[in-house]
Amino acid sequence: MLDLTPNTLCAMLVVVAMLVIASVTQLLLRSRLSADGYLELKQRINSWWVMVGVVFTALMIGPTASLIFFTILSFIALREFFSILPVRVTDRRLILALYLAVPLQYYWVGMGWYGMFIVFIPVYLFLLIPFGLLMLGETKGFIRAVGSYQWATMTTVFAISHVAYLLMLPAEENPAGGGVGLVIYLVFLTQFNDVAQYIWGKKFGNRKIVPAISPNKTWAGFLGGVATTTLFGALLAPWLTPLPWWLGLGAGLLIGLAGFIGDLTVSAVKRDLRIKDTSQLIPGHGGILDRIDSLMYTAPLFFHFLVYTTY
Repeated sequence: MLDLTPNTLCAMLVVVAMLVIASVTQLLLRSRLSADGYLELKQRINSWWVMVGVVFTALMIGPTASLIFFTILSFIALREFFSILPVRVTDRRLILALYLAVPLQYYWVGMGWYGMFIVFIPVYLFLLIPFGLLMLGETKGFIRAVGSYQWATMTTVFAISHVAYLLMLPAEENPAGGGVGLVIYLVFLTQFNDVAQYIWGKKFGNRKIVPAISPNKTWAGFLGGVATTTLFGALLAPWLTPLPWWLGLGAGLLIGLAGFIGDLTVSAVKRDLRIKDTSQLIPGHGGILDRIDSLMYTAPLFFHFLVYTTY
């Protein structure tokens, strides 16, 4: 099993307590919400219980279970991405081959082979994808296909694998939280940033940022959410990470900004493809990509911020 420090156990209990409060609030709001509004809220909270339960179980079982979990997560996300892309018939064989990149990338993570982990997809796979498409002999739509497949593997596999690699960093460098503490810090702040921006936007948002892409994104929601996430980043950093509070401010700010960009980027993808959600896999939330859109941007940025400031 992974070594869970008192701080990480306490953080898990805090998250569970927040879900309990959300569930109780949901019951209290039943008479004030419409039937559809209450059903959506209930589905979202129930889905959060399942997602938190799965993540925490994997983290508590140990590193192997955690790696398997993130491997499956990337696989489902990559499959979901390919399911919404306008894929050429001739490319199906290449897409099947690209799924092999998922276990390979997490194999490098499990080995702790940082050199291969950091270059396998953005260097080797980036060169192999256009070569593979050339071998299929179809030139129409070639540039779009190359860019789509490269970006799909970068976001769903390469970016998300940075979360798993946090568990491989030397535990002695973070006695407060260990690898699990780093994962909880990143994932909690990323998801908290989404919620904070939503609440600030609902309460004070009037001026839209990019209404053509995401009508619900407002300047008040963006600034309020980033400020709140930055504050919590500073408060939680000494508790779960090796970062002092002032570097925690930087980490929180980075997560707030990157989370907003990731969310907005996937919204643009859905607008382009004229879909509301990437799938219906998670009741009340949509698909895997709808849930990890912010994490695809915050994970690699936080990882390298942490490595270059601490390890």
